[in-house]
Formats: sequence, structure tokens, C-alpha cells
Amino acid sequence: MKKVIIFGAGLSATYLIKYLEENAVSHNWDICVADRDLELVKSKCKLDSTTKIKIDITNNTDVEQLIDGASLIVSMLPASLHMCIAQICLAKGINLATASYLSEELKQLSSEVADKDLVFLNECGLDPGIDHLSAMKLLDGIRAKGNQITEFESFTGGLIAPDCEDNPWKYKFTWNPRNVVLASSGGAVKFIHSGQYKFIPYHRVFRRTELVEIDTYGKFEGYANRDSLKYRETYGLSEVNTMYRGTFRRPGFSKAWNCFVQLGCTDDSYVLPYSSEMTHRDFINTFLSYHPTDSVELKLKSYLGIRQDDIYLWEKLESTGIFNDEKIGLAKDSTPAQILQKILEKKWTLKESDRDMVVMWHKVTFKKDGLTSTIESSLVCEGIDREHTAMAKTVGLPLAMACKLILEGKITARGCILPTTKEIYTPILAELEDHNILFKEKTI
Repeated sequence: MKKVIIFGAGLSATYLIKYLEENAVSHNWDICVADRDLELVKSKCKLDSTTKIKIDITNNTDVEQLIDGASLIVSMLPASLHMCIAQICLAKGINLATASYLSEELKQLSSEVADKDLVFLNECGLDPGIDHLSAMKLLDGIRAKGNQITEFESFTGGLIAPDCEDNPWKYKFTWNPRNVVLASSGGAVKFIHSGQYKFIPYHRVFRRTELVEIDTYGKFEGYANRDSLKYRETYGLSEVNTMYRGTFRRPGFSKAWNCFVQLGCTDDSYVLPYSSEMTHRDFINTFLSYHPTDSVELKLKSYLGIRQDDIYLWEKLESTGIFNDEKIGLAKDSTPAQILQKILEKKWTLKESDRDMVVMWHKVTFKKDGLTSTIESSLVCEGIDREHTAMAKTVGLPLAMACKLILEGKITARGCILPTTKEIYTPILAELEDHNILFKEKTI
């Protein structure tokens, strides 16, 4: 019997746990789920045979005792905790799988991991994850026919299903709100377009968007991710003229979000004094000049150059409650980004009946014998409710399926790897189709 331990029972783990439990008996797996919240673990696990553990992940002694004899560790913990788990797995000779980005720190362990005949699989969720699986299948298929790829664009978005778009932004938090607030910050955004390298500073990212239309679901706008160039070698695209990866939102989102960026509301580099006593309105006023009579609204419009007739932009800003005299509700002084997150969570948290939606889109341009062609490939997956979200499904299922491949010995690669090879992407994409997670392609 092979022992599988899952660390973390949060929202993204819902479908992962369900899948592994459903396959446990037939594959002779012993499943254990560990989290600091035991009640959360119990709510996610349906099998009596699943071991349910409360654990402090920072207690290395407890972690080491728990994973003794395990065949595979699945970490659904915050990315900052993966390294600690990875070092224990390496010392004890245990395979590891995560949905998180492969950090430079973890990458340094790759040769040691390979020397121990282990697999540390990373980036096997949605984005990163399904984006790698689907892109590599598409790219490999195009190259196999003798084509030369010249352009690659890819966008992913976690949004709200069309019938649940009940605010002007047509958006709510469907994953980690902090990551949304800090999106594309932390340095210049990098990509290559038409043979020219572009380095866009954070304060201009949300001014540069691309409009994409997807059949049945309408128009989406995409803004650039922090680094579109990091996967050029991984994807075999070192010679392409365009490499652009980004995030989808509904049209108009970026223009409104840019107001928060320009004000300084997304800054996470300092703590705002006295912010624990502030109201929403106080917070916004902090970034505006003093005037004895002008209202916060008037000062904001003047500072950002918002026209009086730009009713759609103003409607978005007002809907967030930023002008309310309501206390922010944070127990201690916080950074502007933390404060903005707290304010938005009051409006953008999923209601019980809300359904989310995941949208992914690739565009590949290639040429052969002087002829140029373009293929678009798109995925849309809608959630069921607040608990069974499309985000949780598309993060958890590919990772769970990869776990099965590792446990069955069907992944031959060793070291710290990504799911970009045929032995990984072919079976996972095929099985995802059984769960109605599938791509539609069209040549344009």
C-alpha cells in the first residue's frame, strides 16, 4: 500500500482530495490529509479510511514523523512553505508534487533530487499547470508537421460565470485575493512583441491591454503577466518574434484598476500609520491633496483626470465602497495593499450561490513554405457553487492526475520538473476531458 500525504485542505484542495479518495481503494493508496484546521480537513474528506490530521507545518519534528514511509507528498500549502517540505522529502527519499511555481531555490535541488531517483513535480495546477499541458500539446503538434512557430500568446483568467456578474467590474475573488491585489507588481513586466523586447513599468501595465473574443462568452481584456519570457526555452520558443502571457478580465476592469495603482493603493512596501482606525474614505483621502472644501470624490476625479461623463469608470469605483464612512476593520496598521484587499473582500467575496469561471486562451502563429497560419485554442470551465469552484477543479484535478502518474511509475523524468513533456501532458489532458475540461481549437 502506497501512502500519500496531502498538506493543506483549503479551497484549491477540494477536487484534489476527492479524486485521490475516489481512486484510493482501486489503487491501494493510503490517503492522509493534514492541515492546521482539523474541522476543515474533516469537511473535505469523505472516506472513513482517510487519515485526518491537525498539524503545525512549522514543526519539523511532527512533519518528519508524519511523512515517514510515504511514497508521495502533495503540498497545497503557500509557496513560501514548499522549500521546507521539499528538503524533508529529499532527506527521506519521498516524491513531491505541487501546483505552485518552481522557485529558483527549489530548482537548485534538482540534481540532488534526480540523484536520489525522485520526482519533484511543480506547476501542475491551472496557471501554472493546464497552461503548460495545453500549450505544449498544441506547440508540439504544430512543430511535428514541419511548421516554424513565430508568435505565441496565452491568457488565463479566474472570473465570474456570466449569470453571476452582479457588480460593474464583473469580477469577484475566486482565488487568493492578495495575489490579485499585487498582480504584475514587483518590477517591470517583460515580453517580446514583433521582435522587440518590451519592459513595461508597473504603473503602466494596466494601460496596455489586449482585447480577445471567445465564442459564446464574449469579449475579455488581457494585461501582461510579470515575466512572459521565462518559458521561452521550456516551450522551445527561443526564436519567436512574439511571446506574451497575461491575465484575463472583462473589458473596463484594467482602466478602473489602474486608478488604484496610480493612487498608491496597491503598494505593499510600507505600513500606513493609524490605518487600523481609518474608514474606507479616510484611506482614499490619505493619497489625495488637502482642500478645505472639496470632497474626496472631487479630489480623486481631479487627481486622476477622470472625466465627468466617464460614468462606467466611476460606477466601478463607487461600487467598491471606497468612499464609505465604514471602518476598514483591520486589527493593526497595515500596508495600502492589505487595506485595499480588506475593503474589496467586503464586496468581491463569492456568495453561496455564486459560480465562478475559468477562461484560458492560446494563439499560435506559424509558417511553412511561405504560408502563415494561426490557431486559437480556448478553454472555458464554469463552477457549480462557492465550494465547488472552477478554480478549485482546474487547479486540483491536473495535480491529482499527475499524482496518479507518479504513483504508477509512469513519469520517467527525474529532478525538479514541470509538466511539459508528452508522457505527462497526453494522459492528463485526455483524462481532463472526461471531467469536461477541454479545449476548442479553430484556425483563423
